[in-house]
Amino acid sequence: MSELPSLRPRRVFVAWVLAVYALTRVVSTTILLVVMQHQVPSGMTGGDAVPVSYFPFTALWDGQWYQIIAEQGYPTTLPRSESGSVQQNAWAFYPLFPMLARVGMALTGLHFPAVGSTIALLCGAGAAVLMGLLLRERIGEPAAYLVVALWAGFPASVTLQLAYTESLAMLLLVGYLYALARERWPVASVVALLLGLSRPIAVPLAVVTLVVVVVRWRRRRARPISRGTYAAMAAALVACGVAGLLWPAIAWWRTGVRSAYTDTMATWRSSGTVELFKPWVGMSTYVFGDTWGPVMLLVMPLLLVAVVAGPWAHNLRADLRTWTLAYPAYLAAVLDPFTSIFRYLLPLFPVLVVMLGAGWKDRRGNGWRRLLWRFVPLAVLCVVGQYYWTDILWRFIPPSDYPP
Repeated sequence: MSELPSLRPRRVFVAWVLAVYALTRVVSTTILLVVMQHQVPSGMTGGDAVPVSYFPFTALWDGQWYQIIAEQGYPTTLPRSESGSVQQNAWAFYPLFPMLARVGMALTGLHFPAVGSTIALLCGAGAAVLMGLLLRERIGEPAAYLVVALWAGFPASVTLQLAYTESLAMLLLVGYLYALARERWPVASVVALLLGLSRPIAVPLAVVTLVVVVVRWRRRRARPISRGTYAAMAAALVACGVAGLLWPAIAWWRTGVRSAYTDTMATWRSSGTVELFKPWVGMSTYVFGDTWGPVMLLVMPLLLVAVVAGPWAHNLRADLRTWTLAYPAYLAAVLDPFTSIFRYLLPLFPVLVVMLGAGWKDRRGNGWRRLLWRFVPLAVLCVVGQYYWTDILWRFIPPSDYPP
C-alpha cells in the first residue's frame, strides 16, 4: 500500500473542511438570493400579497409538509377521498427532521423556515466533516477537501440549506459509514435506528454492513474476533433491518392501518400504486424513446458497476464500493423516477472520488497539481448546475409546477 504524506492534526483538518463547506454555502446562498428575485409570491412563500424573503423561500415544496408536521404532528386518521382512496398526507415524511425543528422552534421562538433552514445548514456541516474524516486516510487530505467541495457544490446541494431532510440524512449516512469503517458497531446500530426515522435508506446500508462483516470475518485469523464483537456486528445488521421497517410500523401503530405508509406513498406516484422497477421502464422510454430507452436501462447499471469495480476506485474499499451499487439498486426498486432524482444523487459522494481521479491505489499522486485540473471544470459545472436546479426546479411557478 502506498504511503500518504503525514496527516494534519484532526482539529486543523476539520477547520479546513468547515472552511470549504462555508465557501460552498456562500455560493449557494448567493444563487438562492438571485433566484428569489424572480419568485412570484404565493401561499408557499407566505401569501400572495407578502414579498418573498429568504427563509420562507427555503421552505417551499416538501418544506410545507415538514412545517405542518413540526407545528401539528401527524394525523391519527388517514385522510380519504369520497371514493375511499387515501389522499396525500404527512405520513409520507419521516419524523426526525420536523421533530428537531419543533424543538428548535420551542427553544428559539423562531418560525419553522428559519429553524428548518438552520438545522439543515448545521447538519450539512457535520456531514462534510465526517465525509472528510472518512476519506482522508483513503485518498489523502487534498483529495478529501476537493471531494467535499464537489459534494457540497453539487447541483442539488442547495438542499443542504433548505428545510429538507437531505442534510440530516447525509449526516447520519456518513456517520454510519464512518462508524462502520472504525468498527464502532454499537455506534453504528444507534445511528442506523436514527436514520430509520429520517430517510428510507437503511435497506442498502444493510447490504453494506453485511459486506463489511464478511470482510472482517475473512480476516479473523490475523485479527481474532471476540464473541462480543460478533454480537455487536449482528446487532448492527439487525438495527439496519429494524430501521427499514420502523417508520411503516409506527404509521401502522398510530393510524391502525397496516399499509398506512405505503398507501400514503402511493398517492405521490403517477400510477397511484407503489410498483417495483416498472416506473423506470416507462420513464426511460419517455425520455429516450422506444429504441434507446431499454438500451439506457441496460447501459446505466453497467456503467455504474464499471465506475466502482476498476482500479480507479481502489481507494473506495469494499464499504463505499458496495454503497455506490446498493443505493442506486434500491432507488431503482422503489423510486418513481422524476425531477427529485437529482436530490437523491447526493448520497453517491464516492463517485466524486473516481471522477476526481483520486481512487487509484498510488495515493501519493493525489496532490494539488494533479487533482486541480479535474476539479476546476467539475466545480464550474456544479455551480452552473446549482443555478439551473434552483431556478428551474426549486423556484415555484404558480399555479402548479414540477417539484424539486
